[in-house]
Amino acid sequence: MQAFYDTIVDHTVRAPGTREAELAKLLENTFRHVNIALVNELAMYCHELGIDVWSVVDMAATKPFGFMKFTPGPGVGGHCLPIDPSYLSWQVRRSLGRTFRFVEIANDVNDNMPAYVAARVTEHLNRRKLAVNGSKVLLVGLTYKRNSGDARQSPAVPVAHRLADLGAQLTAIDPMVAPADVPDEVRLVGCTPETLAGADVIVILTDHDDIDWELVERHSARVLDTRARLSAPGVDRL
Repeated sequence: MQAFYDTIVDHTVRAPGTREAELAKLLENTFRHVNIALVNELAMYCHELGIDVWSVVDMAATKPFGFMKFTPGPGVGGHCLPIDPSYLSWQVRRSLGRTFRFVEIANDVNDNMPAYVAARVTEHLNRRKLAVNGSKVLLVGLTYKRNSGDARQSPAVPVAHRLADLGAQLTAIDPMVAPADVPDEVRLVGCTPETLAGADVIVILTDHDDIDWELVERHSARVLDTRARLSAPGVDRL
């Protein structure tokens, strides 16, 4: 197997066996999952404390050792992070009869981030004396990560479902998502001055580079930014 991979990659890492190789992949994904959960939970507490979590993460990242930068967001998506750690936890429970506590805690935090984002949308509208029911909510980005068309397990989908259940009128801007992956409650629109001006609140969920961010930022007073893409002082950041 190593001889085969040596013909197509620069360097092959030899594992003692297939179980170790598989667990190495699960560990890498679980490491990211747990650390994202850490900053997601920190972000929630920072909001209540009136502290800018993004500046806190940036300052911690200046340490030249012992810290790896992870940033908060509306949840985790894709085929790996929402699935691999849970598979590892399931295997531990099945084989050893014990819980993988870090994974269970991380799942709880990350799985609840879409609900937290919906709550922040409610809070944002309430400050302007608006209810979610009947409000025009524009979601920016439906895929699970920047510059990708992959919508598998995207946290934007449960955010949309929760807001729709609360009665919001949902539209979305995403130049990369496949129409088949757009939730039924959401109507795709272009990034135009009219669509942005017509929204009661704009929620940034995925920060594709192809989106006209200068145009979005002109409406900063109505923006909830879960990715820290915008820097205008009026933006409500996660």
